[in-house]
Amino acid sequence: VQLQASGGGLAQAGGSLTLSCSASGMIFSVDKMGWYRQAPGKQRELVADIFGDNVNYADFAKGRFTISRDGAQNTVYLQMNGLKPDDTAVYFCNAEVVSPLTWSKSVHWGQGTLVTVSS
Repeated sequence: VQLQASGGGLAQAGGSLTLSCSASGMIFSVDKMGWYRQAPGKQRELVADIFGDNVNYADFAKGRFTISRDGAQNTVYLQMNGLKPDDTAVYFCNAEVVSPLTWSKSVHWGQGTLVTVSS
């Protein structure tokens, strides 16, 4: 299973970026998908995740970020508006994937995409 993330880059404070992440490979189904971030010197933290109609946001993301998903494409998006310098971090996507071979569920991570917000 591979998760390919894209969409990171440089934005000015107050600007917007959209991240996307697609899962591919030996997949029967994808359950929860989410975005995490890790700033320099800090632990990785949840940004938002989505599973069906259930959407969960970190407090810092509420009102500014929107997570969405294209189930048919096993793709998750993160629309980020009102960016702040504190949002500067490497953003990672993850997905809970059910294997068509074993029917077991495992969590997979993308490679991370850097978001830099200048003041």
